[in-house]
Amino acid sequence: MKEIVLKFVLKNSYEHSSVHDKAVLGLVLRENPEFKQQVPEVLKEIQAAIKEVEGLSKEEIGKKLQELAPELLEEKKEEVKGPLKALPNAEQGKVVVRIAPSPSGALHVGHAYGASLNYEYAKMYEGKFVLRIEDTNPENIYAPAYDLIKGDADWLTEKHVEKVAIQSERLGMYYDYAEKLVVLGKAYVCLCDADSWRELKNNGEACPCRQMEAEEQKRRYSQMFTTYAEGEAVLRLKTDIQDKNPAMRDFPIMRINEHYHPKTGKEQKVWPLMVLAVAIDDHELGITHVLNGKDHADNAKKETLIMEFLGWQAPEYKHWGMINFQGFSLSSSKTKLAIEQKEYNGWDDIRLPFLPALRRRGYQPEAFRKFAVEIGLSLNDKSVSMEEFWKMINSFNREIIEAKANRYFFIDKPVIVGILGAPEKEVKLDLHPEFAERGQRIIKAKAEVQITEEDWNRMIPGKLHRLMDYCNFEIVEGEWKFVSEAYEDYKNAVNKGNIIHWLPADNNLPKVEVLMEDGSVAEGFGESGLLQLQVGEIVQLERKFFCRLDEKSDKLKFWFLHK
Repeated sequence: MKEIVLKFVLKNSYEHSSVHDKAVLGLVLRENPEFKQQVPEVLKEIQAAIKEVEGLSKEEIGKKLQELAPELLEEKKEEVKGPLKALPNAEQGKVVVRIAPSPSGALHVGHAYGASLNYEYAKMYEGKFVLRIEDTNPENIYAPAYDLIKGDADWLTEKHVEKVAIQSERLGMYYDYAEKLVVLGKAYVCLCDADSWRELKNNGEACPCRQMEAEEQKRRYSQMFTTYAEGEAVLRLKTDIQDKNPAMRDFPIMRINEHYHPKTGKEQKVWPLMVLAVAIDDHELGITHVLNGKDHADNAKKETLIMEFLGWQAPEYKHWGMINFQGFSLSSSKTKLAIEQKEYNGWDDIRLPFLPALRRRGYQPEAFRKFAVEIGLSLNDKSVSMEEFWKMINSFNREIIEAKANRYFFIDKPVIVGILGAPEKEVKLDLHPEFAERGQRIIKAKAEVQITEEDWNRMIPGKLHRLMDYCNFEIVEGEWKFVSEAYEDYKNAVNKGNIIHWLPADNNLPKVEVLMEDGSVAEGFGESGLLQLQVGEIVQLERKFFCRLDEKSDKLKFWFLHK
């Protein structure tokens, strides 16, 4: 509470001549709503913080704010170049952003937000989008994930990934820079056991290893590769051992892990920890802006410190609040296990919220990018229910595919009925109601038709029903009797029934299967025009849903997309 209060008091004081405690209270409660139950304590902390900054110059306040929360120093008025807020210190054509997933599985809807937001910023500034796969933890790697992630990133960005960097292929570079930190006296090899180190750190005390001479440090660093075993030695960055944030005290940057790695086998046993590898990569790859969750805020501070020790300029860091996707199972490890146990057919199982499955269903990458732009880059935490998420994604996706998808009839669970007196004719329907120039599809209508079991159960005797674009009929004493062809007759009827879609009772119609989102299969028949489709095309089965043609064999197999 004290740290959150102080940063907003500093911010308020920096921007105004005096501190407004109620304004600070609002900012504090917005960042951490749990404090709403402790308002008197929060106000007490605000008053204490106000006294702490009294008498400080604006320059001194700015310096303190830079140390505590540099993101709050950004200019209030930023030039907006599009639907997204402008990035600080961003130059057109020079922005380079990245995503950095671990290879534990395919990307899911949560990853799609972060990747899409970064890519939209790269587009906004005509910059570059980099994919870095962080695989320096040999124990948490799923070998097929390398290709899965590349495919997902290519799909989300429509093949605009500027560069793919895999950390396990860059170990020599990490070793060289780690050695440089040792030589500079900025890092040391610690041989203390974990419990002893933890106690010293919590007390703000240096361990004996920190005081070793430079030559001993270099010898120890060399022995990490030859002599020491896993758990016996760790390379630590030499920081303020009494830093108010214990996580910043001489944190580790390299350790020994003898676990088998899918790419390097057991050839290497010394691995950089994430903050070291990320700091080096961000510099070497020219990353100008790091956009990720605020749970990485401490890591950003650590990475910045490493860069300062190496004489580098850190990128601009912008964080977003936690997004809790409620109702989703987004665990890659659990999903991988379920796939191995045959609960799912693979990462593209239609029941999964992972990108291979959503791509196969027919979702468009632009829909996820629209969602990311809609949510934007904000520090506020958000909860997104499954219903809310799909409502937004489906709406965005429908905007994209609505004009592209031609219309066709599909009859599942067909029931054959005869319409007494109905004429034989060719019924012509537009492939798309808004684009007559695409042409028409022709269905040869006969007195005997097939309709869905659902529509059959909805028929009401004595009412005027209509076979879509064909004819009107009534059910009289159990018989279905033709009345007329004109739609106006149905439209003007007082006692109207249903408009239903249909197909002729023809054995030559293509068999159709639709795999539904719950894994069930809808079976029936479709128009003969469906045979002209290519695998991958998206259509709308009229009055039902959009779907994507997944396979053509003795039947047409579609995947449900959305309504």
